[in-house]
Amino acid sequence: MDDGYRNTNRYQGGREANQVSDDYRYQDDNYEGYAPNDGYYHGGDEPTHEEDAQSDVTEGHDEDDEVYEGEYQGIPHPDDIKEKQKKRAPAVDDEYRDRADLMAERMEDEEQLAHQYENIIEECGHGRFQWTLFFVLGLALMADGVEVFVVGFVLPSAEKDMCLSSSNKGMLGLIVYLGMMVGAVMLGGLADKLGRKKCLIISLTINAAFAFLSSFVQGYGFFLFCRLISGLGIGGSLPIVFAYFSEFLSREKRGEHLSWLCMFWMIGGIFASAMAWSIIPHYGWGFSMGTKYHFHSWRVFVLVCSLPCIASLVALKFMPESPRFLLEIGKHDEAWMILKQVHDTNMRAKGEPERVFTVSYIKTPKQVDEFIEIQSSTGTWYQRWLVRITTTFKQVWDNVLYCLTAQYRMNTLMLAVVWFTMALSYYGLIVWFPDMIRYLQEEAYESRVKIFDEEEVSHFTFNFTLENQIHRNGEYRNDKFIGMKFKEVKFEDSLFEDCYFEDVTSSETFFENCTIISTVFYNTDLYEHKFINCRFINSTFLKEKEGCHMDFEEDNDFLIYLVSFLGSLSVLPGNIISALLMDKIGRIKMIGGSMLISAVCCFFLFFGNSESAMIGWQCLFCGASIAAWNALDVITVELYPTDKRATAFGILNGICKFGAILGNSIFASFVGVTKVVPILLASSALVGGGLLALRLPETREQVLM
Repeated sequence: MDDGYRNTNRYQGGREANQVSDDYRYQDDNYEGYAPNDGYYHGGDEPTHEEDAQSDVTEGHDEDDEVYEGEYQGIPHPDDIKEKQKKRAPAVDDEYRDRADLMAERMEDEEQLAHQYENIIEECGHGRFQWTLFFVLGLALMADGVEVFVVGFVLPSAEKDMCLSSSNKGMLGLIVYLGMMVGAVMLGGLADKLGRKKCLIISLTINAAFAFLSSFVQGYGFFLFCRLISGLGIGGSLPIVFAYFSEFLSREKRGEHLSWLCMFWMIGGIFASAMAWSIIPHYGWGFSMGTKYHFHSWRVFVLVCSLPCIASLVALKFMPESPRFLLEIGKHDEAWMILKQVHDTNMRAKGEPERVFTVSYIKTPKQVDEFIEIQSSTGTWYQRWLVRITTTFKQVWDNVLYCLTAQYRMNTLMLAVVWFTMALSYYGLIVWFPDMIRYLQEEAYESRVKIFDEEEVSHFTFNFTLENQIHRNGEYRNDKFIGMKFKEVKFEDSLFEDCYFEDVTSSETFFENCTIISTVFYNTDLYEHKFINCRFINSTFLKEKEGCHMDFEEDNDFLIYLVSFLGSLSVLPGNIISALLMDKIGRIKMIGGSMLISAVCCFFLFFGNSESAMIGWQCLFCGASIAAWNALDVITVELYPTDKRATAFGILNGICKFGAILGNSIFASFVGVTKVVPILLASSALVGGGLLALRLPETREQVLM
């Protein structure tokens, strides 16, 4: 049985297979990744083809034999190849060799694997398999885009539903970025040890579970916790998605198709804006259970926003692990089977099912990691898990430190600065734009305020809405305020005598320096803090309203959704241009040029004195800056080796989210104060980051190391 297995390994399909193999022969003798005719990788003193061609290749076969597509031809195990070398040259056991020698051998193996793997991916072609994976991972990236917008859209409604203070609103806006920062570093590092697919499934599962749960919890603390963990999950998916997809792409396709993948972030923003616009304003799309549990329409929106993540999670179950990752950890046979699956899927889609996958052996790097394994009979179950967990996290930490070694230190530091400056300006401005539009709306609203001086009203029933009014020195006697609303109403130095308030709701309404005599308040939300320096004489408060009350007509203005929708849509031209030019002009020029153009766009914000002008400049800025984001994703993937790629991407993306937190906090504090500081800060950061990016190494012609 064993002899039969090995004999079938050597047959490669006659003249056609030999011709394909010859096409991939390296010119440099140091990277003889494919054998001349027999499909084996030869290294060292391996015998030549001429010496045993007649006895091995043709034995038991006629020239007219065929290899049918889909027939398993066998995979020669690496140990079979190395066994012959060991018979001719005595080897030293790894345990007696210096670790530096083992690492040097591994680096040499990795360099050979990089070039061989590039040729294998080219043989597999770019077709149905990559496009299927493109859409599956695109849904995961779409979920990341949705997560960024969700809290901003639900905040006005959640503010009233949960009685949020200004500090609570600020924390809720930043907590998602904090989770993303931690998740990117932690799960990105684990992806280099546990696998791309496994860690991506973990990330998406965490995000989907806690995003779903957050739509049902009622308290602010639980909602904050759920959004934090949800952000942790989706933050970890971003570095994994790009590392995962890049390892199925050839050098000629990598820049372009990673840029196309970035479009799903834009689609996520459009999806979130459209769903918010169509769901949140419909108050009737919810239900209540008693007086304590309320499921309003904004919670339906949160539930719908988890759908892209769930869809990606389900589809990912049918996709394979990255073969490049499997080769790095020595799983040769599994990697070979996946690469054959990629090849056969693409060839069938191209109408060439007869094409045979000619690769029989792929170089696997020397395995030098020290794993600690406890047998099932040793210790308790939690002791065994504790050892495995601590060992894994130690390896992740070693990977983090490796990114700061002399070989990668300068690139890592420069990329960190570019990521940070880009995030500081971009995320700061995309929060500043809506806040400035709200501020301009409030200014216009306040300019239309109606002022009533010294009015006297008696024996009158108010059962309609009073809005945007100021009443000074008025007198109200024997009046009834029943089933009405106060919106932005202020009573100053007024007298209320023998009045009756019933079923009254109010928004931004205050009584200042008023005298209230023999007045009854029944089932109202006119709480104590709404009476400033007021004097009460024989007045009674009965059955105050509980909870907070939502006002969809004011807080959920469609203009805010429209601004986010147009901002997301405006990056489409930039996405298309960057995808088409990424492999032509290079990553470095794309980053530097995009950031410098974005800095110029910032100066035009000085002329944004109206809502339409602010929307226009926002669209211009987002469209100009997206090319830099796409190029940053591509160059970060290409600058680091496979066993450090997701870790490095996670670290840099974590720094990016830290910049987003600072940008949100700093820029929001200047709304209504001055435009000079945010504009100068954003433009200076973009210019500095863009100029520094020009010093990064170009990776356009580089294979994935």
